[in-house]
Amino acid sequence: MRYALLSDVHANLPALEAVIADIGRRTDIDATYHLGDLVGYGPWPNEIVDLMRDLGIGGVAGNYDSTIATGYEHCGCRYEDAIQQELAHLSYEWTRRTCSPATARFLGALPFRIDHRPDGGHRPGPSVILVHGTPTLNTLYWSADRSESFSLKLAHAAGARAGDVICFGHTHVAWEKEVGRIRIVNTGSVGRPKDGDWRAGYVVLDMSREAPAVEFVRVEYDLQRAVAGIRKSDLPDEFAAYLAMGGQGNLISREAAKL
Repeated sequence: MRYALLSDVHANLPALEAVIADIGRRTDIDATYHLGDLVGYGPWPNEIVDLMRDLGIGGVAGNYDSTIATGYEHCGCRYEDAIQQELAHLSYEWTRRTCSPATARFLGALPFRIDHRPDGGHRPGPSVILVHGTPTLNTLYWSADRSESFSLKLAHAAGARAGDVICFGHTHVAWEKEVGRIRIVNTGSVGRPKDGDWRAGYVVLDMSREAPAVEFVRVEYDLQRAVAGIRKSDLPDEFAAYLAMGGQGNLISREAAKL
């Protein structure tokens, strides 16, 4: 069983379309899932949800999805400084106003977690656990520099056992490691990477081998269309520069958005 796993689209329609096209050109993908945060920061929240619905791509709720669906006071995001916090609140209010009732219902119906048994439920094989942030909270950041004890605690909280794989996003930086014979995989971000590479990212997880194999994929997309879409909307122009810089550099001024 080979899975295409994508996360943190964040309403970037050109990036998602490029990833979907790239997955479609492959002949070895058995199933495609998203790991949440379909909306937020980008100008196409309704279009993203419509495309996911039309393609029948299932997935889990990210923090942005669940807060928009429930009308929560903020997106549950982490901020590096006061300017990022201000811009994030502007994004959240714009997204909440822009999402249609149908989009909000779709986001509200997304499950917190999806479990797969690639070998079938009647066999004692490995499980693939799909969440957005962690198996306990979709707002908690599970980054590569977290300690082994932190990762094992979360893996055990998920009920994971040796041979299982836990996949998630939320940090917008792709990475993988193994703790206690449990594979931990962050799929990165489709629509708003933070690793300095502007290209959309997703993961192919191969469970057909003796041990799970992870392929990190990057895809070029129409960045200028995404930039133009942000600037045409009422979203902060800083978000356009952020995409072009691959999330590197602080969003410090309106002048930075003119890059």
